[in-house]
Amino acid sequence: MQQQGSHPAKRPRDERLDFFRGLTMLIIFVAHVPDNSWNAFIPARFGFSSGAELFVFCSGIASALAFGSVFVRRGLALGTARIAYRIWQVYWAQLGVVLALIALAALLDRSFGLAEVAKQFAPLLSDAEMALLGLATLTWQPDYLDILPMYLVILALVPVMMALRRVHSALPFLLAGLLYGLVWSAGLNLLGNPWNGAGWFLNPFAWQLIFFIGFFIAMKWLPVPQLGDWRLMIGAAIFLVLSVPLSFWGIVEHWPAAQALRDLILPDAEKSNLHVLRILHFLALAYLVLSLIEPWRRQLDQGPGHLLILIGRQSLAAFLASVVLARLLGTVADMAGRGELVVALLNLIGFALILGVAVVVGWFKSAPWSKPVAESHSRQQPNPASAAIALPTRVRKAS
Repeated sequence: MQQQGSHPAKRPRDERLDFFRGLTMLIIFVAHVPDNSWNAFIPARFGFSSGAELFVFCSGIASALAFGSVFVRRGLALGTARIAYRIWQVYWAQLGVVLALIALAALLDRSFGLAEVAKQFAPLLSDAEMALLGLATLTWQPDYLDILPMYLVILALVPVMMALRRVHSALPFLLAGLLYGLVWSAGLNLLGNPWNGAGWFLNPFAWQLIFFIGFFIAMKWLPVPQLGDWRLMIGAAIFLVLSVPLSFWGIVEHWPAAQALRDLILPDAEKSNLHVLRILHFLALAYLVLSLIEPWRRQLDQGPGHLLILIGRQSLAAFLASVVLARLLGTVADMAGRGELVVALLNLIGFALILGVAVVVGWFKSAPWSKPVAESHSRQQPNPASAAIALPTRVRKAS
């Protein structure tokens, strides 16, 4: 029986969550390096969904594990405060990474005579006041800097979902479905470009659906099918195989009928508004992969899998590092020539640096300075202050 006053046992980490979050960080890095030839072979090129769905889905699960219990144990007010604190952290992380990229572009321009600021952040030069206001209010999101703002809006919906759950168990599902429906029926979105009125590229009111699927599963509000059901695995595999001819560039670029069929099925805003085929493709892929790896689940935290788990445990820091490294190494590739050997080397360097950032951040989070000193070490090296204090006593005895 647990002793009174002791802390409840901490829920063990699910190695699958950290494993796939780490894998997603590397995929996002590859996708963000400009003109990266490896980008032609990431999973998104072979189906409707991409690493973004995996990132948001895993974020939903992680948010339920990190914040859901606060709502359950401490109530709606403190749970909302916990979410607000996380929003505060991610907001400043967004501003910090944007500032870092602007500074990096300016450094490259001054050092090598490039024009990266004009290329990446043109509004800063043409309309600085509006650009700075847009960055601060998230109403302007430069290319590839739209994931964290989308995550912020979705996080703000978590307390709403938790409050609705107290009223009726079906209301969170209804709200998630309603917001998604309004995206496609009424164009619900937020302003993402103050100069042309375009909405956010990653529409948070659409992408919240995949987030809350993960959130509801982790909260045990949404039942999931048992892994390893061969009928579901076959059905998922068939769907995934049929999506390849409509997604793989090697087919659609050389088979006009496949491209025409894809254009007929998927509208232009299929990624921004998270088309339902992307959701179904991700869920089918997730079920099939999880079923296949289930017998070896305990072995994920070994070898290369352990490295991915280390990255996944520090996903925010790894993501921020990947965004900056992608821009820097993309410029290096332009200057060094984009031969396959150069591209491969830069990608691997990027992977190693992301891992290094995750390890260092993990070390800092462990707060090694607050851990007690080993007893053996203490005996070998007595505290000088203690000796100094004891000295007068020995002197008095000698006198």
